[in-house]
Amino acid sequence: MALTEEQQREIEAARAAESRTRRPTVPALEALLHQAIPVLDHGFLRVVDYMGDDGAVVQAARVSYGRGTRAANEDRGLIRYLMRHRHSTPFEMCEIKYHVKLPIFVARQWIRHRTANVNEYSARYSILDREFYIPAPEHLAAQSAVNRQGRGDILEGREAARVLDLLREDAARNYDHYLEMLNEDEHGRALDPARQGLARELARMNLTLNTYTQWYWKTDLHNLLHFLSLRADPHAQYEIRAYAEAMLETVRAWVPLCFEAFRDYRLGAVTLSAQMLAVLRRLLAGEAVAPEASGLSRREWRELMAALGREG
Repeated sequence: MALTEEQQREIEAARAAESRTRRPTVPALEALLHQAIPVLDHGFLRVVDYMGDDGAVVQAARVSYGRGTRAANEDRGLIRYLMRHRHSTPFEMCEIKYHVKLPIFVARQWIRHRTANVNEYSARYSILDREFYIPAPEHLAAQSAVNRQGRGDILEGREAARVLDLLREDAARNYDHYLEMLNEDEHGRALDPARQGLARELARMNLTLNTYTQWYWKTDLHNLLHFLSLRADPHAQYEIRAYAEAMLETVRAWVPLCFEAFRDYRLGAVTLSAQMLAVLRRLLAGEAVAPEASGLSRREWRELMAALGREG
């Protein structure tokens, strides 16, 4: 990850500034505030601002004025109850804002989560940086034979090298054409004062999807946890999962009790259908249940056996 000198100065200035407040603050997250956490090759994620803490979730659930004389384990127990029974509104009382630098194709996946406030760097007004995501060799894989939106075997040797060459060449060539159409260099200076360039809002359509963009993304804790339950899942695409894993660490610092409950009841949990639960009860009763007599599809059977740590 390469930050520009201007970005470094902005981050240093933001971290040097302090404000007195009567709001609850979280020392562990304050220590991370504004710091750029590297993600992928040129990307990053940083917490810009936040509101609330574990206590805000508890306070909202009890609609109370303050902490009073409650023990910490009571707060933990309540948060775990809320998470376990999917009571969402108390978690909506906490909010967080991120600054994210990410490839455009990752942003197009991310934007499907429509429960956040987003403001993206505008290529209608500014020139995008010459930065492109190029996968590391271990993440360069063929199309999966069994999953239409997944990866299969890792590419190796000359085939992998050729793919990487194509990714680099296409991104660089299209970016060069982008600047040529703009008649501007990367700093906005005219390449040829004698001619007009194409409008920025049109020239950008030539860029490859691995070009980096940036945005501010603000959401509440409930919707953030929903995002993370999907995007930090092992089945999620690696590139967006890398951002989700970085966000998980910020959540751990921000609301440790909520993070613990989320880890136990979402990330580390399995949801069973009524039919799956019926099969599980039969198995616990000692019955030998055959797949064809289970009432489950073959895929559901495999998922149940995988959850139980048994061969399908």
